[in-house]
Amino acid sequence: MKTTIVTLSLLIISSFGLHAQGLRNVKHNSFAPGEVLKFRIHYGFIDAGEATLEVNKEMKKIGGRSCYNVVGKGKSVGAFDWFFKVRDHYESYIDAQSMLPWLFIRKIDEGGYKKNQNVSFNHYKNSVKCEEGEFNVPDNVQDLISAFYYARTLDMTSASKGTIFEIEAFLDDEIIPLHIKYVGTEKVKTKLGYINCIVLKPMLVEGRVFKEKEDMTIWVSNDANKIPVRVQTNILVGSIKMDLVSYSGLANPIAFAKK
Repeated sequence: MKTTIVTLSLLIISSFGLHAQGLRNVKHNSFAPGEVLKFRIHYGFIDAGEATLEVNKEMKKIGGRSCYNVVGKGKSVGAFDWFFKVRDHYESYIDAQSMLPWLFIRKIDEGGYKKNQNVSFNHYKNSVKCEEGEFNVPDNVQDLISAFYYARTLDMTSASKGTIFEIEAFLDDEIIPLHIKYVGTEKVKTKLGYINCIVLKPMLVEGRVFKEKEDMTIWVSNDANKIPVRVQTNILVGSIKMDLVSYSGLANPIAFAKK
């Protein structure tokens, strides 16, 4: 059934008659097909989960447009899996030229809460379609996965402390601001070695999950890859930390530093 829904979504998108005219052009060398990033997630002192982000080795075609197919998976592990089982699957088909999504697939199972959603984007009409209906969206709207990869293409070389990069995404039938504040640079000690990083703070929505607007900090490698090295956040109950534990297929050398 899921395969049928995805196939139909792709056919619907293809019927839009997509052309290059009107879409932005984002040039980058931050990632390439075949990249795999693996993370370990900790809830307080508990080893809680693992996550993987993978850019499919094969480019896909949607409406004649060349697209990256990115798959994100997350699951709970160990003792944490006993009382809060998580099995999440996210997938995005991202236009290679504009870094905009054409199709977003979300299949989550989190502590018994399940949701399956297929969102098709029409950036020429500024609209999206999903199981809940059709919605108007702003220019260059992202999904959660494409927003992450688009953020990696941003030029931060001339950013100063407090500079904000604005990104908007569609999730759960509404537009969510995914604005990111540049904080500075820092050398981070990891299991992989010391890595020179850019420090960023996403501007979060207070009250739902997060205590404060700037409760999350992200350290990304200070190189052309801009891969997340560490993510740390305080939530309403406890704190969560996610660390990069392995990688392969990077487009550029990683910014390792001396101790």
